[in-house]
Amino acid sequence: MTDQDQAAAKRAEEQAAATKKRDEDTRKRLAEERDARQKEREERMAENAKVKPTPTQEENDLAMSGVHIAEHEPDGSPEQSTDHPMHENDRRQPSTRETKPAAHGSQSRADYSTRTSNPASTHKSE
Repeated sequence: MTDQDQAAAKRAEEQAAATKKRDEDTRKRLAEERDARQKEREERMAENAKVKPTPTQEENDLAMSGVHIAEHEPDGSPEQSTDHPMHENDRRQPSTRETKPAAHGSQSRADYSTRTSNPASTHKSE
């Protein structure tokens, strides 16, 4: 073997080793991510198991029979305060966009008019 052949063989071995190490590292990382997702999923399922539907089936049955229910049974979920941005009376997303003051000399929308176009006539006069 020549020196070039030996160098090429050495580079090929180094590349194969690097590829094998990268593959092992990737497999390890993916396994860790999968385990973390599974753990998170199990935690969510455990939390959801504590919560019952609102309204309950009994409340639905009573409502179908014409009984008005002013106070529902607690469903087991954490209570939301009325200060919560997604309170039941306010389903809008909280605004995160800042309003900018109008530039000096700019027109308000009420004063703004668009150009009107006058389409060319498609009829030829005879």
